[in-house]
Amino acid sequence: MTAVAGRIRAIPTWQLTLGLALLALGFLVAAQMAAEGPRVRYTSQERTPLVETVQDLQAQQAQLKQQLLDARAAIQNLEAAGEGGAAVTKQLNDELQAARIAAGLVAMTGPGLVIQLSDSTLPVPADGNAQDYLVSGADVLTVVDQLWAAGAEGVSINGERVTVSTAIVDIGGSVVVNGAYVAAPYQISAIGPSTMFDTLTHQQGFVDFVRARSQTFGIGVSYATPDQVDLPAYAGSMNLRYGVATPSASPSSPPATAPASGMP
Repeated sequence: MTAVAGRIRAIPTWQLTLGLALLALGFLVAAQMAAEGPRVRYTSQERTPLVETVQDLQAQQAQLKQQLLDARAAIQNLEAAGEGGAAVTKQLNDELQAARIAAGLVAMTGPGLVIQLSDSTLPVPADGNAQDYLVSGADVLTVVDQLWAAGAEGVSINGERVTVSTAIVDIGGSVVVNGAYVAAPYQISAIGPSTMFDTLTHQQGFVDFVRARSQTFGIGVSYATPDQVDLPAYAGSMNLRYGVATPSASPSSPPATAPASGMP
C-alpha cells in the first residue's frame, strides 16, 4: 500500500485530473447511450402504426374530396335541369298570358286609338230612311274589323271587351255587345302600335266606310290618340257548346277518328 501510495503521489497532478475527467466523460457517454437505446427502440416501434394511421386518414380525405366533387357535380346538374324547367315554365306562362290577352280575359293598358261613332244630326229627307242616319251594329262591327286589320291588340266598345265570341247586333234600334245594350255615341277603343291610326286611314275598307256613312248620311266619325287606353277584361262566360279540346296526336301515332255528331 505504501508503494502504491508513493506511486500515486509521484504522478503529476495534471495527469490525475485529466484521468478523472476522462473517466467521468466515459461514464456520461455510457449513461447517454444506455438511455438512447430504449428511446430509439420505442420510437421505431411506435412509428409504424402512426404512419399507417396517417395513410388511412389521407385515403379517407381523398375519398371525402371525391364525394364532395361528385355532390357538387350533381348539384350543378340539378341546377341546370331546374333552369331548363324554369325556362319551359316561363315560356308556358308567357304563352298562356298571350292567349288570355287574345281572348280578352286580361285587362290591358297602353297607347292606342279611340274611334267615336255618333248618330247623324242631318235632317232626314222625306223619302229617306231614318235608320240610315243612326249608327248601326254593322257600323260598329266594320270599325272593329278595320282596327284588327290595322294591328290592334285589344278592342272594347263602350267598356265591353271584344273577344272571339263577341256578337255585335242590332236589337230594337240599339246595339247589343256581349249581350249588353250599349247606347250611342259608341266609343271603340283599341290598343296597338303608334302607326295604327295612319294604317287605319289608308285601309280601303275604312275609307269606303267613312265615305258611305259619314259623307252620305252624316254619321259622326271622330278619333283621339291618347297616351293611355284602358281596356277592361271580358266579364262574360266562354263556354263551348259544340267543341271540346283534344290533345294533339304524336307524329308516330295514327290520327284519331272523331265520332260524327249531328247539329241540333
